[in-house]
Amino acid sequence: MDDTTVYDFDTVIDRRGTAAVKWDLVNRLFGMDDLLPLWVADMDFASPQPVIDALMRRAQHGVFGYTACMDGYYDAAISWMRERHGWQLEKDWLVFCPGVVPAFNMAVQAFTRPGGGVIIQQPVYYPFMRSILANGRRILNNPLRLSCGRYEMDFEDLARKARDPDATLMILCSPHNPVGRVWTRHELEQLGAICCENNITVVADEIHADLVLPGFRHIPFATISNDCLQASITCTSPSKTFNLAGLHTAHAVISDPEKREAFSSVLMNSGLQWPNAFGTVAHEAAYRSGGPWLAQLLVYLQGNLQFLKAFIAKHLPQVQVIEPEATYLVWLDFRALGLEWRELKALMQEQARVALDEGYIFGHEGRGFERINIACPRSILRECLERMAEALRRHVDTADTPAGL
Repeated sequence: MDDTTVYDFDTVIDRRGTAAVKWDLVNRLFGMDDLLPLWVADMDFASPQPVIDALMRRAQHGVFGYTACMDGYYDAAISWMRERHGWQLEKDWLVFCPGVVPAFNMAVQAFTRPGGGVIIQQPVYYPFMRSILANGRRILNNPLRLSCGRYEMDFEDLARKARDPDATLMILCSPHNPVGRVWTRHELEQLGAICCENNITVVADEIHADLVLPGFRHIPFATISNDCLQASITCTSPSKTFNLAGLHTAHAVISDPEKREAFSSVLMNSGLQWPNAFGTVAHEAAYRSGGPWLAQLLVYLQGNLQFLKAFIAKHLPQVQVIEPEATYLVWLDFRALGLEWRELKALMQEQARVALDEGYIFGHEGRGFERINIACPRSILRECLERMAEALRRHVDTADTPAGL
C-alpha cells in the first residue's frame, strides 16, 4: 500500500457474527432484532490496509505473551502529534492506558476525593457522568448553551462552578461529543484561565482530534499555555481515528511529574498498565502509515454529512441538524415535534426501527435530541434516514387525523 491507494468506503461489510457491539448486541440492548444500528461510535469501515497487514504479520508470529510499549509505540505517537497538531511531546509524558474511558475513571480517583465535585459540560459523552458517579463523586454541570444552532460555553457559570471548594477536576470534551464543536483558541484560553486560577486539573478528552471537518482546526488544550500544560491530562488514542476501539490502546499525556505519578499509581493498582500484543502493533502502524486513509475518510464523511443535511431538509424538515465541526457523530434536534423523550425514543425504535443514541443519555439538556453515527456506507445512512422519514410521516398523519375517524 502507498499514498496512491484508493479506499472503498461504499461497500457494505457485514459485521454480524463478529461479536460487534454495534450490530450483534442490538437485541440485548434495545430489545428488538430488526433495528438498523447507527448508534455507538465506531465505524462500519475496514481499518487502513497497513494496519491490517501489520496485525497479520504479528498474528503469524504465533506467540502472544505479555507485551510492553516499546520505542516504536512512543515514537509513532510523538511524530503524529507533532505533524498533525504542532505539539512536541516528550516520551516520558505518555502513559499507556487501555482506553480513554478507563483514563477518566483513573483521573477521578487520582485527583478528587470521595464526595468531591467534577465539572462537565452537558450534553456530553455519557461515560463522563458514569466515571464521576461510579467513583462516589458528584457532578458539577456547566451546561453548554445552544444559540442560533451552535453550542457555546457559559464562562460565567463555569467560573462559579470552579469556585466550589470541593471542585478539583474538570473533564473537557474537545472536540465535543455529541454536539460536534471544535473549541477555538479564545474559548480554550478562557476555560484554561478559570481552571488554573482555581487549581482545577483539566482532563481533556481529545480522542476525536483527528476527525476535524474542513474549515476547522483542533487545538490541543495543553498547548494553550505552560500553565494549561502543567494543569492538564490529555487523553487520546488512534481508536476513533482508525476504527481500532476493540484493540484497547490509548494514552494519557501528562507533563507534570507529580500528576503523572498519581495517575500511574491508580493505573498500576488497577492492574491495567500492560497493553495487548495487537493493540501496540495497530497503534504504531496507524500513526505511521494511516494518513492517506484518513484523508480519504474525511472526504467521505463530509459527503455523508452533506447527504444527511440535504435529505433532512427535504424529507424531515421538522428536524434541525446541529452542524458538526468535527467527529462522525451528528446531533439532531427533534424538539419541534413536541414529543416527550420517551415518545421520541419509541418513534425512533418502534416506528422507524433504527437504533440511535438517545439524547437524554447525554444529560437532561439532551432531551429531544438524537445522535446519529454517519461513519457507515452511504447506502446504510440512506436506509436509516428513509426509515426515519417514513416513521415521521406516519406520526404526522396520525396526529392530524381527527379523533374518532
